[in-house]
Amino acid sequence: MKKIEAIIKPFKLDDVKGELQAIGISGMTITEVKGHGRQKGHVEIYRGAEYTVDLIPKIKIEVVVSSEMAPKVVDTIMKSSRTGKIGDGKIFIQQVDDVIRIRTGESGEGAI
Repeated sequence: MKKIEAIIKPFKLDDVKGELQAIGISGMTITEVKGHGRQKGHVEIYRGAEYTVDLIPKIKIEVVVSSEMAPKVVDTIMKSSRTGKIGDGKIFIQQVDDVIRIRTGESGEGAI
């Protein structure tokens, strides 16, 4: 099993969610996060004062899928979140040893 974490631009969330549901992914965790990479942030002016916004709002999507499904999920996220501009985000893929459904005690891929 693989855990896929994608950091994307907030306005792309509906596109990514829709495309993931279209390929059969229904379980996902979505978190509002802030950070920066090469984008670095920007300067804004509020009531005449300049201030630097270092941390850009982003969305983190976490999905756990079978190892066979992982490449399709990654490809789907890439296609549906890409704008071609700096700050499109990153995808992290990790190995998952086990999953346990708390309600039933079921484990392994059946618990996804």
